[in-house]
Amino acid sequence: MGRGVFHLDRRTVILKKLLTRLMGFIAAMLLLSIIVFYIARLAPGDPLQSFYGDAVESMTTQELQEARKRLGLDAPNHIQYIRWITNAFHGEFGLSLKYKIPVMEVVSPLIGNTLILGGISYLVVFIFAILLAISCALFEDTLFDRIICKVGTAAYYIPAFWLGVVLVLIFSINLNWLPSSGAYDFGKSGDLLNRLEHLVLPLIVMVLSHLWYYAYMFRNKLLDEFRKDYIILAKTKGLKKVEIIVKHCLRNIAPTIISIMAISSPHILSGTYIAEAVFNYPGIGALSVESAKYHDYNLLMLLVLITGVLVIISSIIAQSINEMIDPMLKEQEAATWKKATKNSSSW
Repeated sequence: MGRGVFHLDRRTVILKKLLTRLMGFIAAMLLLSIIVFYIARLAPGDPLQSFYGDAVESMTTQELQEARKRLGLDAPNHIQYIRWITNAFHGEFGLSLKYKIPVMEVVSPLIGNTLILGGISYLVVFIFAILLAISCALFEDTLFDRIICKVGTAAYYIPAFWLGVVLVLIFSINLNWLPSSGAYDFGKSGDLLNRLEHLVLPLIVMVLSHLWYYAYMFRNKLLDEFRKDYIILAKTKGLKKVEIIVKHCLRNIAPTIISIMAISSPHILSGTYIAEAVFNYPGIGALSVESAKYHDYNLLMLLVLITGVLVIISSIIAQSINEMIDPMLKEQEAATWKKATKNSSSW
């Protein structure tokens, strides 16, 4: 009976946490939508220019008023927001002022591009960050370690925009090896190799901009673990440094690495948007810049909401993973120390 009550209480606690996070998620999205809605309307420019183009200049005052009424721009901002949020809850996000079609039709084909670029970048960054961290930890304070630290730090502090421009000048303009923009060449949307070629430069920018930040962090975590007392016991057993770092240190900091990976998705996502803007890669990031430029309010609102949803969901997942990992990490450290002391007493 006691055990059943324990499981019931545990489920209740988990349910309360989920409901709290859900309410927080809804509140955050509402606040974000209000902020973006009003900031977008404070920007200089006329959204009618985006919808009607140069024809706006020849319109009479009455025609301009009628045009604003048709687009729902004649009402006060708070009324416009209430209309927008009401429609949004029904899955209707309005018409794109620039493209003159529903904004969902504009965004839907591009979400996949952003997720592909962001997803591949995420995997490559962390795979190489872990490998680089292990290499630097193995050769701590050697010439290799010092060179990697200096080069990595320099690459991290180079702005992604300038790095992208340099790569385009070298590989696209001078060498003509790789395309400088777009997701594929005209008429080759189904050509996988062509799509991969267009991913190379944005991917390089993403990796170089984020790699050392995580590699240096993991390197230091490995070295901190390598200096703990139980490692001294492992050394006395005659284990090589590579065995100690890979089999013991890396395994013991694995929960920390997973936790860092979980909370880093917003960081990687923001970098994806910059890369899209630099290389004119058709994704959510490039479209966000375009929608702000042309005062396409409905499109901008949807893009910001999508970004907010991705960031908030990833943060909730990260928080949940951290809650699961933290007790595991403490138990693992205790077990490792207990095992090490047991082995030492047996010697």
